[in-house]
Amino acid sequence: MDSRVNGGLTYNDFLILPGYIDFPASEVSLETKITKNITLKTPFVSSPMDTVTESEMAINIALLGGIGVIHNNCSPDEQAEMVRKVKKFENGFITDPVCLTPKHTVADVHRIKAQFGYSGIPITVLDVSLPKVSYEMDMMNKNCITFVLPNANGKLYSILLGIVTARDIQFHEDHTTLLKDVMTTDLVVAHEGVTLEEANQILRCSKRGKLPIVNSRGELVALLARSDLLKNLNFPLASKSPHSKQLICAAAIGTRFEDKARLRKLVDAGLDIVVLDSSQGNSSYQVEMIQYIKKTYSETLEVIAGNVVTREQAARLIEAGADALRVGMGSGSICITQEVMAVGRPQGTAVYMVAQFAKKFGIPVIADGGIQNIGHITKALALGASSVMMGGLLAGTTESPGDYFYHEGQRLKKYRGMGSLDAMERNICGTSSNNNNTAAGRYFSERDVIKVAQGVAGAVIDKGSIRKFVPYLMTGLQHALQDVGVKSISQLWENAESGKLRFELRTVAAQVEGGVHGLFS
Repeated sequence: MDSRVNGGLTYNDFLILPGYIDFPASEVSLETKITKNITLKTPFVSSPMDTVTESEMAINIALLGGIGVIHNNCSPDEQAEMVRKVKKFENGFITDPVCLTPKHTVADVHRIKAQFGYSGIPITVLDVSLPKVSYEMDMMNKNCITFVLPNANGKLYSILLGIVTARDIQFHEDHTTLLKDVMTTDLVVAHEGVTLEEANQILRCSKRGKLPIVNSRGELVALLARSDLLKNLNFPLASKSPHSKQLICAAAIGTRFEDKARLRKLVDAGLDIVVLDSSQGNSSYQVEMIQYIKKTYSETLEVIAGNVVTREQAARLIEAGADALRVGMGSGSICITQEVMAVGRPQGTAVYMVAQFAKKFGIPVIADGGIQNIGHITKALALGASSVMMGGLLAGTTESPGDYFYHEGQRLKKYRGMGSLDAMERNICGTSSNNNNTAAGRYFSERDVIKVAQGVAGAVIDKGSIRKFVPYLMTGLQHALQDVGVKSISQLWENAESGKLRFELRTVAAQVEGGVHGLFS
């Protein structure tokens, strides 16, 4: 065997030696960069797998300070709609609110409530013959609006007549009642041009659920929701755009020509970060796609490229313009690439080698795969990763796609690798793999007559909601960094670089000793 072949290490092969503690764990900051220009409060990223991340996972992990990457094993329209749901969930100014007309019924409001989860619906009409309505910006001058019933359209930039809230219809048993008979017309509004801070102050003082924003003609141009103020209080670490105050969202695409049309739909839906999803990112296809994205969407979109495990792979993608790199090949719990293809690298060595190279160019590295517990997260960060991408650790949670089922008394959820035959032959939307939009594209296999699986499908135990699970990971990571003697991820890297942070290999016997052992049951 060639003497140049070196041994690789993964997370269980070493430990970090303890440091000096002179601060509480609560003081540890987990803030980190996910790309060159986007910072998160926690280093947690959910994997673009169709049994891990759709809109519900992306929303909740963003609220908790991380970010979700929505999978592309579905049609472009369906993926774009998932992105749109994330971006609409928590807004500053809602610039495209659902509106109804006075001729709609209570049943329509219940339908919207069931579909979107809210019931504060502006009632608008389009009629230039309506008398001019005078609005006062002062929240104390509430106007009772008198209106006639013209041809209604219930759209934005139409005359605002009122709002129907949950309280208006809560005890209303007749669902055929017209909204003109139940809507609230005593409105508190703000004028177009008001700042978000000023509008929030008006909303706080008015004690209303919604604050309509109107122009000089009395037309609705935007909406502000009290529920978003409460979300700010309940989720102070939420990953939000500094400009729009909307949740940050990422989504995966492939590197085929048709993925350019998919990307356009995602950008139109408000996408912040695009992830080029490939098991082997060192390809001409990915380089060309990165260059296309940076040329076409340079002002609006960050690009995460990969996957890579060597410096040579990383160099080509960084040169092409990548804003971050995913590191990992065959290290996931349901990935069998290393066994089937004999290609890959132990994850610990891969993260360290790529991170050491990428930091010279200011490119963050995401450790993708092999994360089984808090200790693995700590080690990945210590090796130079800026964040960790989790699949199996988040699969089986309430927010992951799929239905629960029971087997031998255990509550389970399906979990499958995107390289499994199950994922390549049919996607979660039930579309044939012949449309080139399925997981097969990740492995350059969508045109193969015979498909070779690089992943498996199985089931994982119910983990409950990530609203409890992610805070557990966060607190555990803070305690781990406290044990190491650092107050932040950046200090962790500094100590590793200077040699103050020390690592020690452990034998198989030491690994057994460090785990649970010696118990009768």
